[in-house]
Amino acid sequence: MKQSQITYWCHEVIRSQAPKGGLYVDATMGNGKDTVFLCGLAGEEGKVLAFDIQACALDEAKTLLEREGYAGRARLILDGHENMDQYVQDGTVDVICFNFGYLPGGDHSISTLPQTSLAAVSKGLSALKSGGMMSLCIYSGKDTGFEEKECLMEYLKGLPAKDFTVIENKYLNRGNHPPSPVFLFKR
Repeated sequence: MKQSQITYWCHEVIRSQAPKGGLYVDATMGNGKDTVFLCGLAGEEGKVLAFDIQACALDEAKTLLEREGYAGRARLILDGHENMDQYVQDGTVDVICFNFGYLPGGDHSISTLPQTSLAAVSKGLSALKSGGMMSLCIYSGKDTGFEEKECLMEYLKGLPAKDFTVIENKYLNRGNHPPSPVFLFKR
């Protein structure tokens, strides 16, 4: 049942808020599923930037983009999400999405880290337009640490309400530290 998957909910919220033809950032490209989703929103007029630190992620994403008919629609960047400010200007991005943790099907010893993820979220908030949004899928069980989730949640709690709306969602009846979908809206 896909409606119970965290990525399904994140996509539905993004779809309900994102303008067509905007500038979108997939801050944690992985295998490219969010990149493909954002390319669909971007259409011919929009632009998608996707970041990952693993060359194998870029290869997987490129293959998926070609298979889905979106070849050349996204710029795939081999760099950490904490460097997104080198690729986008402040106040220009409509949507940024994150999936924290490790590359599905990849090396679990390589994962997002509290310090770089916090820097990426902070820079992403600056990059968002007024009215823009950010989606965070925060995974903290098994191979990924709880430190990253705690660090991010503490930071998000401190954001000024006059500038941002932050909504945390929870799975109440799932064990094993289920992921947390979080949405941020810039006023």
